[in-house]
Amino acid sequence: MDPRRLLRTTAPAAAALALLLAGGCTGGGAPAASASPTAAPSLSPSAALERYYAQRLSWRECGVPGFQCATLKAPLDYAEPDGEKVKLAVARIKATGPGKRLGSLLVNPGGPGGSAVGYLQGYAGIAYPAPVRARYDMVALDPRGVAGSEPVECLDGPAMDAYTQVDQTPDDRREADLLAASFKTFATSCAKNSGRILPHVSTVEAARDMDILRAVLGDEKLTYVGASYGTFLGATYAELFPARTGRLVLDGAMDPSLTAEELNRDQTAGFDTAFRAFAADCVRKPDCPLGATSGQDAATRMKAFFTRLDRQPLPTGGDRLLGESLATTGVINAMYDEAAWPQLREALTRAMDGEGSGLLSLADSYYERDGDGTYSNLMSANAAVNCLDQPPAFATPSAVTAAVPSFEKASPVFGRNLAWASLSCAYWPAKATGTPHPIKAEGAPPIVVVGTTRDPATPYKWAKSLAAQLSSGTLLTYDGDGHTAYGRGSDCVDTAINTYLLEGTPPPPAKRCR
Repeated sequence: MDPRRLLRTTAPAAAALALLLAGGCTGGGAPAASASPTAAPSLSPSAALERYYAQRLSWRECGVPGFQCATLKAPLDYAEPDGEKVKLAVARIKATGPGKRLGSLLVNPGGPGGSAVGYLQGYAGIAYPAPVRARYDMVALDPRGVAGSEPVECLDGPAMDAYTQVDQTPDDRREADLLAASFKTFATSCAKNSGRILPHVSTVEAARDMDILRAVLGDEKLTYVGASYGTFLGATYAELFPARTGRLVLDGAMDPSLTAEELNRDQTAGFDTAFRAFAADCVRKPDCPLGATSGQDAATRMKAFFTRLDRQPLPTGGDRLLGESLATTGVINAMYDEAAWPQLREALTRAMDGEGSGLLSLADSYYERDGDGTYSNLMSANAAVNCLDQPPAFATPSAVTAAVPSFEKASPVFGRNLAWASLSCAYWPAKATGTPHPIKAEGAPPIVVVGTTRDPATPYKWAKSLAAQLSSGTLLTYDGDGHTAYGRGSDCVDTAINTYLLEGTPPPPAKRCR
């Protein structure tokens, strides 16, 4: 798997839009310094920020019919608002009616690194429940450093191909040094190509950008649906601006109180939970390639298959081989959505017969690699935000070695890989500005936190923790598989969230959907 925590969201019609958690970091940044925020900024922007809050957007038709785009300006550094600016990509599709317009609904698919504009145009703006789209202007803001908002750029396509194939289960000191060297090369390239923006892509800064957009759109309060990492972004907004917080849905929630190591280990266990659900389903199918009679047997065979690939990669019909790292990424990608399980069974069948193109395709989807060998900036932005938001999970290879047993306990199949993936932020050129801490958002109105019981990327216990931390949090539970719950087929979940967004009434405490 990639050397960063990546929380991805899935949408029925838009397979792999990104979301986060990586070997580096996720947690609370600071408005302009290294300490976590302890109080919300004044409701009235400072004189230096007033020009940003008073700006007008120039909307233009763009991309998909019915959608409009604009450019929002924000300070590059909120500590120096009279200094350089950053330009941020915004998109919207207006409320379709009927019914009274309720304002703007900002959406974010997570990542960090997922394009909110792409998510809006490819899914949310056309597939969110019709009653919600009728009453809200659907709006997206690519966070700073992402896609259309001065994207962080690191490695080119060929270099990324090499990077994603580096062995992430080192067997000796030489292999560990090679892995560490690849992380250093990635970090150095980010500094070289994106040094201006790199220190200014924290989640706190992105949340402050959202408040400027809220004001520019003419909304008194922010209405927001955030998935996966987008829940941390939304919770951070509520912490900074509780009086400006409106109806917030945090779906596939993160726990901001955990360290990077704790987050990574919990997520490792989450992928293990998802794999065991896949394996239990697989062994009941006649086309299951794992040749097992139980989920435990399937896990044992899966781990043995990865070990074989570590020694002897498979051909894929092209100029790239399928080694253990890419194969692991491909399997993990299919854990995000149970609808991908048939594709994974087919890919594993072909791989176990000696042909790796199916798993390679799943890995390429995860990394957002196009057929021409180019990559989106997803992984670059993911690392940049994570490594700024929290201190690294591990500082040295020896620290990873010591932690491997606990990761393997969390997941015998994925643990070793994901432990070593947690090393990447150790070499990051921009110093972390955030620290893990509970988010209470005192004074905010009811906030709906959604958790899926077998979510691989944001374990259910994170949703329970965040809902308990928030002074006005209410937990909505979906008893099911896959990452996130809204818009994924549960009428119970969708009805509860639609009612909240349209009427302001949160679901009752401890509501559970199946």
